[in-house]
Amino acid sequence: MNSTLVGVAIAVALLAGVPVLLSQGLVNAAIQMLIAALFASAYNVLCGQAGMLSFGHAAYFGIGAFATVHAMNALGGTGLLPTPLLPLAGALGGLAIGAVAGWFATKRTGTYFAMITLAIAELLHALAPHLKGLFGGEAGVSAMRLPSMGLTFGSTTQVYYLTLAWVLASLALLYFYTVTPAGRLALGLRENSHRLRFLGYHVHGLSVMVFSISAMFSGIAGGLQVINNEAANYVVFDASLSASVVLNTYIGGVKVFLGPALGASLMTFFGYAISDLTQSWLLYQGILFVLVMMFMPDGLAGLFGLAARESRRLGLARFVPVLLACIAAAALLAGGTAFAVELLQRMFSQDYRALAAANPAAPWPPIPLFGRPWLPTAAVTWLVPAGLLACGGALLVAARRGLHPAQAEDEAEGQSPVPLVQTPGSAA
Repeated sequence: MNSTLVGVAIAVALLAGVPVLLSQGLVNAAIQMLIAALFASAYNVLCGQAGMLSFGHAAYFGIGAFATVHAMNALGGTGLLPTPLLPLAGALGGLAIGAVAGWFATKRTGTYFAMITLAIAELLHALAPHLKGLFGGEAGVSAMRLPSMGLTFGSTTQVYYLTLAWVLASLALLYFYTVTPAGRLALGLRENSHRLRFLGYHVHGLSVMVFSISAMFSGIAGGLQVINNEAANYVVFDASLSASVVLNTYIGGVKVFLGPALGASLMTFFGYAISDLTQSWLLYQGILFVLVMMFMPDGLAGLFGLAARESRRLGLARFVPVLLACIAAAALLAGGTAFAVELLQRMFSQDYRALAAANPAAPWPPIPLFGRPWLPTAAVTWLVPAGLLACGGALLVAARRGLHPAQAEDEAEGQSPVPLVQTPGSAA
C-alpha cells in the first residue's frame, strides 16, 4: 500500500511539473490526455466494475459538454458557477440524462443493453444538428473562458492546472466509490446479478445508480473539454468517440483502477504524436487492441503486476535479462510491422500508382521511407521487415523459455506441461 501511495505521489508531482518541463503544444496534448483518462475511468465504473458494456457513452460526454458551454454563456464565469466550477454543469447534465437513459437501458442485459446504449447515442447524434437552439446546428455552440477568482484562464497553463485539479479530484472520488459497500455491490452485478436479486437487493435500482455515476463523471470530462476548446459541436456524440473509450479502457486494463486512465493517456498521446507522421495510425491502434485482447487480457496495466510477480519468482538477476529480451523483441516486432505497413501503404497509394502508370515500360520507382529509397521489386526491401519480425519472434521465444524453462522444454518435446495446481481428484 505504501509503495502504491509513493507511486501516486510521484505521478502527481510529475503531472504538476508538466507546464514547466514541456512546450505549450505538448501541454495542450497533456490536457487531452487527462480528459481522456477521466472519461475512460468513468466508463470503467460501468463496464469494468459492473460488467455492463456500453457502446454509446459519448452521449453523456457530449451532454456534459453542451451543458457546460451553455452555462459559460449564461453565467459568464460569475455567480453560482464561476469558471473553475463550470464542470459541475457538465456533471449535472450527465447525471440527469444518464439516470433517464440508464433506467431504460438497464432493463436489459448483455447484448441488448449494449444495443440500447448505442441506439441512445445515435439518436442524440442524429437529432443534434436539427435542434439548433440546444446544439447550435452544424456550427455548434461557442463560448469564452472569462476571468474568475483572480485568474484569467487565458493561458494553456492555467487551463491545464484547472483540468488537472478536476481530474485528480474526480479520480479520487471514483476510487472511494469503488471501495464503498455500494461500489462493491457493483461487482455482484458483473459476477452474478441473479444471486444479488435472491439476496434481496434491488438490482435494477443498483444498475441505474452505477450507470448514473458513470454518466456524471463522463459529463465532467465533457465539461473540461469545452473549457479547453471554448466550443462544442454535435460531433461529440459521434460513434467514434464511444468506440475510442471502449478501446482505451480495454487496452489499459479493466481490472486495475488506473488501467483505463493509463490506456487512454497512452493512446491519446500516440494519436497526437503519430497521426502527423503516418496515415495508418488507426491501423496500428487496431493491431495493438487485437494483440492486447489475444495475449494480454489484463491490459497494459496488467504487465506491471506480471513483472512484479515474475521478479519475485525468478529473482532480480534472472528476471532483468528476460525483461530486456522482451523489450527488445517488442521493439523489433514493432519495427518490422511498421516497415511493412508503411511500405505497403505507399505502394498502394493513389499517387504512387499514378507515378508507376505514367511510364509502364520503366521499373517501379523507389519508395522513400525512413530516410532512404527502397525498390519494391528488390528482395532486400522485403528481407528487412522479415528479418526484424524473425529476430523479434526468436527473442520472444527465448524470453518465454527464460520465464518458464521446464514448460517450454516439455512443449518442445511434444509433452503436456504439468499443471502447477492440481484439482482434487485429478491425480492418478
